[in-house]
Amino acid sequence: MEPEKFQQVFKRLEAEVRKVIVGHDDVIRQVLIAFFAGGHVLLEGVPGLGKTLLVKSLSHVLGVSFKRIQFTPDLMPSDIVGTEVLTEANGRREFQFKKGPIFAHVVLADEINRATPKTQSAVLEAMEEKQVTVFGESHTLASPFIVLATQNPIELEGTYPLPEAQLDRFFFKLMVAPPSPVELREILKRTTGTETGDAGKVLIVHATQPNLSNSNGSTSPVKQYLRFGSSPRGAQAIILGAKGNALADGRIHVSYEDVARVIYPALRHRIILNFQAEAENVNTDEILAEVVKQVQRS
Repeated sequence: MEPEKFQQVFKRLEAEVRKVIVGHDDVIRQVLIAFFAGGHVLLEGVPGLGKTLLVKSLSHVLGVSFKRIQFTPDLMPSDIVGTEVLTEANGRREFQFKKGPIFAHVVLADEINRATPKTQSAVLEAMEEKQVTVFGESHTLASPFIVLATQNPIELEGTYPLPEAQLDRFFFKLMVAPPSPVELREILKRTTGTETGDAGKVLIVHATQPNLSNSNGSTSPVKQYLRFGSSPRGAQAIILGAKGNALADGRIHVSYEDVARVIYPALRHRIILNFQAEAENVNTDEILAEVVKQVQRS
């Protein structure tokens, strides 16, 4: 393909993915580069930042087959590559190979570090050799073939470090950061209906991010006691919950009281305390109370 033609195709693909994904422009570009280079990508970030949606959108715009594998502690290697199944036809019994979800052009290994090392290693041959071997028989994978794996930060509970041999098979490792206030507003506009003055709700979620400076809305208790703040899902839950509360009261407009009523149930399980908070017996509701005060003053 001529360079000019490739550039046109590449930019069109970027534009189509951005119709679905808000922000993450550099991540989108790097994933597309890896795809055309024939490499695999590891996407790291806390839950709820759009990693899964990015992979689904990529496979859609490329027009290739897509399979998703949800990695869990009880996932077995055969759940990924497939297995031999005893079947009966015309009075004869024989083993037939039943393909696993690894047989697709784009494979999403969702939360790959949730699975045990044995299961993680099941994708090693597929990533390197573009084939899998079951009971001594090799099966060729589709072409093109790319694994896009997501993982949560390793310090989160219930995760297993990826072995070095598997890490080395990833072409890129990309960090997916929380959205900015402007990006978060656009996400909420696209996912929760018509925009109806959601500035306060956006600030509440943004203020739970411990890596922000105080001037950008992060309170001192947030910096002191939180490891991770809320994802955009928290903001979506607040908006939809507030709308539901208003409708339950027979109103079509959301008030501040509707928002305040759902802040705690929407966010208390989405912010993660650090060791200092646990040692000092600080709970999530206390942190959220400080966040609400901060947002009301701003």
